[in-house]
Amino acid sequence: MGSFDGVHEGHRELLRRVMELSREFGGESIVLTFDPHPRYVLGTGERMQLLTTLEEKLWLLERVGIDNVIVITFTEELSHLSPQEFIEQRIARLGLRGMVVGYNHRFGYKKEGDYDYLESRECGFEVFKVEQHQVASSKVSSTIIRQALSRGMLDKAARLLGHHYVVACELLSTGKVVIDRDKLLPPAGSYAARVNGVPGEVRIGVERELSFGVSPDVGKVIVEFV
Repeated sequence: MGSFDGVHEGHRELLRRVMELSREFGGESIVLTFDPHPRYVLGTGERMQLLTTLEEKLWLLERVGIDNVIVITFTEELSHLSPQEFIEQRIARLGLRGMVVGYNHRFGYKKEGDYDYLESRECGFEVFKVEQHQVASSKVSSTIIRQALSRGMLDKAARLLGHHYVVACELLSTGKVVIDRDKLLPPAGSYAARVNGVPGEVRIGVERELSFGVSPDVGKVIVEFV
């Protein structure tokens, strides 16, 4: 459960544990995520750009091997649910055998819910905690990855993400490329990339224009910066 912005190596440690437990329990793995990003709704996301749009997040979670994704529309009303209300209204109905949470996971009104809260109550499922994950002695966080991408450090970003940076966009018949306005792009320049799986080049303009060195079909385009 969480925003999973980036589906980075820290998130993937949780996802690996979820899939491992789902096999042990003979069940299915579930990720519960929120859209829009809670920080936008709560007014704390000013100028924050996303590592992954919802479309990209779903694409990456499928590639990881997650069986099911539940998307909850995040609203101000939802943010005022107490941890107990959130569990009763959003979690209990799922029939979970176990829940995996990160060491710093918080939920519910004023972030009053955490691992200790879940572990101390009879929620009807087991709770498992995953400790902080590092890559090459570096802490993994969405903030650090955003900083690396903003500086054009795509290799560092890829190491922390555990995958190449992904941009989902739409190519119109006019030739215009439509990108989510909240999506973080690397600095203007030319980059090696796979465009719908085909090796090529992508050019980013100073006004967020995107153009391709290969010619993808009109419609959805997945760009992986390699």
